Amino acid sequence: MKVAILGGGVCGLYLASKLAKSGIETEVFEKNSLIGKNCCSGLFSERLFDYIPESRELVKNVISQCFIHFPKKTFRLAFKKKFYVIDHAKLDQMMARIAQKDTAVITLGKKIDQNAIDGLNQKFDRIIGCDGALSAARNYLKLKKPGYNLGIQAFVDQRDETDYVETWATNGGFIWKIPRGENQEYGIMEHPDRARGLFDGFVSKKGLITMDLKSALIPNGFALPDNKRITLCGDASGLTKPWSGGGVIWGLAQARILLKNFPDFLKYKNRADYCFIPEIAVSKIAKKIVYTAGFSVPNLLPINYRIDGDFILPAIFRFNR
Repeated sequence: MKVAILGGGVCGLYLASKLAKSGIETEVFEKNSLIGKNCCSGLFSERLFDYIPESRELVKNVISQCFIHFPKKTFRLAFKKKFYVIDHAKLDQMMARIAQKDTAVITLGKKIDQNAIDGLNQKFDRIIGCDGALSAARNYLKLKKPGYNLGIQAFVDQRDETDYVETWATNGGFIWKIPRGENQEYGIMEHPDRARGLFDGFVSKKGLITMDLKSALIPNGFALPDNKRITLCGDASGLTKPWSGGGVIWGLAQARILLKNFPDFLKYKNRADYCFIPEIAVSKIAKKIVYTAGFSVPNLLPINYRIDGDFILPAIFRFNR
């Protein structure tokens, strides 16, 4: 069997590693000339080490809690599992080396558009789209396009090794500050029409001197196809956490479901839908309740709360033990 994976991000490379190691001929097609996602906060829970144990050596700082600032009140969230600050590009590069060691082929500078997928269909038995928020594979499959938020990221040249993240709630998202050890990261996740204006206003009000500003689209609209030969994983399937926009741990959990059901893509779809559709629905409701109360009646919310930063419902664990 031959498998083509579109996109050389962490999920695509993780799949390539595991498939190649099992003896399946696997090739990754990455549109860029270098591996490594540059616009990402790189804040991962310790579950990352369950998937990529080697990533422990990339840790820059450890986060145990988060403070959420609403206009009239601040709330503290303690994480049941600690979060770790890691350079996302270096994580991708590490995963590429692991995949190549496991005999996966990585072809760089090869953008696969919808027309090229027809050609791949003649050469490969299975195709997995891991090609990000603007997935050509998703468009090829004629699935509904996801909605998008815009993520903006910038840095302040000041060492910070504190163990907490700060966020400031906005109407449709939040502004964040992450201590990265060697520096501080600020950013925003919001509707594309509002994100830049809100972020610039915040930076100005705080008197911050930022550098290396970057931006990227964050998809939200989970969908998998009823297709026996082509499927999706990670951002390409619109799978991101409604409350944070993060997608790596969910994407890796999804990839593990795919691997357990490979090469049956229809069974994979059923299992992934079962795990993530309820999770997304409950997460959206929980976020709406918290935001409504936080802006309107903050005294109804507890000041201190302990949460799992990755999942709310337990279904996912039954398929990832």
